[in-house]
Amino acid sequence: MSYNFSDIEKKWRQIWEKNPPAQVEKDSNKPKYYCLDMFPYPSGSGIHMGHWRAYVLADIYARIKWLEGYNVLHPMGWDAFGLPAENYAIKMSVHPQISTAENVSNFKRQLKQLTAIYDWDREINTTDPSYYKWTQWIFIQMFKAGLAYQSKTPINWCPSCLTGLANEEVVNGACERCGTLATKKKITQWVLRITDYAEKLLSGLDKLNWPEKIKHMQQNWIGKSEGALITFKSKDKGGKSINLKVYTTRPDTIFAVTFMVMAPDHDLVEKITPESHKQEVQKYQEKVSHMSAIERMAEQKDKTGVFSGAYAKNPVTQEDIPIYLASYVLKDYGSGIVMAVPGHDARDFDFAKKFGLPILEVIKSDHAKPLRDEPNGSPQGDRDLIEPYTGVGIMINSGFLNGLKSYPDAFKKAIEYLEKEGIATKKINYKLRDWIFSRQRYWGEPIPLVHCETCGIVPVDENDLPVKLPDVEKYQPTGTGESPLAAIDEWVNTTCPTCGGPAKRETNTMPQWAGSCWYFLRYPNPNLQDKPFDKKDMEYWLPVDLYVGGIEHAILHLLYARFYVKVLHDLGYLPFDEPFTQLFNQGMVLKHSEKSGLVEKMSKSKGNVVNPDDMIEKYGTDVLRMYTMFMGPPELDCEWQDAGLDGIKRFVNKFYNFVNNPENIVENNKETKEAKKRIHMFLRDYQDRLEHFKPNTAISAAMELINDANSQNLKFGKSSIESILTSLSVLAPFIANEFLEKICGKTLSQSPWPKFDPELLKETNVIIVVQINGKVRANITVAKDAGQELVENEAKKATQKWLENKEIIKVIFVKNRLINFVIK
Repeated sequence: MSYNFSDIEKKWRQIWEKNPPAQVEKDSNKPKYYCLDMFPYPSGSGIHMGHWRAYVLADIYARIKWLEGYNVLHPMGWDAFGLPAENYAIKMSVHPQISTAENVSNFKRQLKQLTAIYDWDREINTTDPSYYKWTQWIFIQMFKAGLAYQSKTPINWCPSCLTGLANEEVVNGACERCGTLATKKKITQWVLRITDYAEKLLSGLDKLNWPEKIKHMQQNWIGKSEGALITFKSKDKGGKSINLKVYTTRPDTIFAVTFMVMAPDHDLVEKITPESHKQEVQKYQEKVSHMSAIERMAEQKDKTGVFSGAYAKNPVTQEDIPIYLASYVLKDYGSGIVMAVPGHDARDFDFAKKFGLPILEVIKSDHAKPLRDEPNGSPQGDRDLIEPYTGVGIMINSGFLNGLKSYPDAFKKAIEYLEKEGIATKKINYKLRDWIFSRQRYWGEPIPLVHCETCGIVPVDENDLPVKLPDVEKYQPTGTGESPLAAIDEWVNTTCPTCGGPAKRETNTMPQWAGSCWYFLRYPNPNLQDKPFDKKDMEYWLPVDLYVGGIEHAILHLLYARFYVKVLHDLGYLPFDEPFTQLFNQGMVLKHSEKSGLVEKMSKSKGNVVNPDDMIEKYGTDVLRMYTMFMGPPELDCEWQDAGLDGIKRFVNKFYNFVNNPENIVENNKETKEAKKRIHMFLRDYQDRLEHFKPNTAISAAMELINDANSQNLKFGKSSIESILTSLSVLAPFIANEFLEKICGKTLSQSPWPKFDPELLKETNVIIVVQINGKVRANITVAKDAGQELVENEAKKATQKWLENKEIIKVIFVKNRLINFVIK
């Protein structure tokens, strides 16, 4: 028979719509489990298979904890403010409020088909005034604490979106949302002092159960380093002495500095550049102005740069060294000037090779790679290097540092000497920059500040929150550096909360990140009227136990959310300082694109999108849920294959036919010891694989169980059947619930997560992997601790077609694990 998913899914959807399973209980004595998906921004294209993969994965672990008896919070909401939603509205020529509501409705419809155990009573939307009231409240607390300030500095500007962009929102020199080449524009912006939390953001990573890759990405973005701020002397174009401050992590290499590199947009460029080099310098500055900070920091082999025409003196050798401008030096990192040590820095080495600049070796090591040996009679030991040596070694060519180990000995002595001579000071530095927080757009949270000629900038009275976004007909960006809100006089003109005099509202809005930085704090009690979150809720539910989402948020969202929580903790509002205890990042779902001929991320423009609605109609929710997990390890990118769905469909039909056959089910007391052992072996393997985030191989364990049951004619008792169905319910809830009711007379709420009996498995058989020339050809089941002779005979039977007419020249046997036949 074939599994009729349509009727069964319709039946259970109606039941669960009236009585949703696994809703939050008001029992604070029960252990809690907070499982959270990264909530989506509701795009017009609806949910894609990448969403499905992440949401099913999170739902598996929420369901397991519910079956284990935990009080589970598994909520969902909408990240609906910001550029993506507004750009879509502009494209569709509708108001963003209308398009966003339509998109949310469609997303919710599609998410309900997923059948995750979401508590829809806790749904939130970042565009709801009752929610963004508290987003504004948090900003006011930051403003009062001195963490929000105004700055008029050059920022990344998208000429298409007509708004400022944070460095993180510029990818390969272009706006990450629309792909338009970013430029620089000098406008007044609101900025958050995230740099005040650089050290806390860095050290906090140590206590998190996060993938090391993500921790490393955040560590690199924060970019802590220890070194010295050294003063180099130069002259401006009028001949007047000028100091060039240089931050370096390698003061031990000061004798090897052969040139300097300055950020092309540095304030001193104009002062030091002589007229003879002005035109060439300005041309290069224009080129670099279109590059993002991320692109400029990338390790590019093909370095670009230009000679400024100016020189500086090396403070220890007193030699004149040329000053270049290069894109890989950033104005706002360190001092925006680098002392170049090509013999011991990869970027400097590439730059020196390209521009024919001297390369000196001051750290000698057996690991260095010289082009030629030391010249005869050379006391200096000069050598041409094939590549820079960046490790630790013995100092040479370095005066008072000669003979010392480069780190830590020469590092410390160099700083001591330079400080004593008044040339340098010891310093800790970070790559992290303050967060540009305001946007010159309409669709966002109004910043709750007013500008008063008497009182200056003051926050809106907290009793007057929310400052609602006014309803307007024209919301398109102006391109002037002002938000469209600036043109609404009746909204802009207000009274000062402090003196009662005339004042004007701040017209910039917050970025999309504002609402998503704290949404996880609102889910425990989204209808709270007098505060953003309740202390008891925070103590019970937070931090989040498992957070599931895409790696694309590794820097932006995760860093910003951690910053918000640490600020609220320091201000006394939260009893914890890290929001997410465990993090899991799922890979992308890829598909072959007929347009490009490549396997790429799903996209409408590439013509390779798979619509979940179509798949559910054809295969049903259970099959689609299982296939998204069976595609491969969930942390890796995987390719969508329609044939894979058919394979899962065949398994579901096989499973249906097995449990639907009364002959396969016996009373518990009639279940054989062999059948019982096989069930507990399945439970052990299945649960172990899920525990290690391997749902793809957990599904394989279920397939192996049914295959063995059919081939060995195993009959299972009702208790064992209940264990199988309860186990599979986290992947395939419909078919599992249907047979729990039909065979066991139970629902999932009456069927706890099954436990395997380790004592029962002590005497059980083991599965031996059979290889031929190292390739797996079969698996065989034998008694535990079986000898090589018995295993070899069984293995030969299982691999007869590969061994026929072949000479076995060697047999490798590992007891209870594998046997490998080496053949000619």
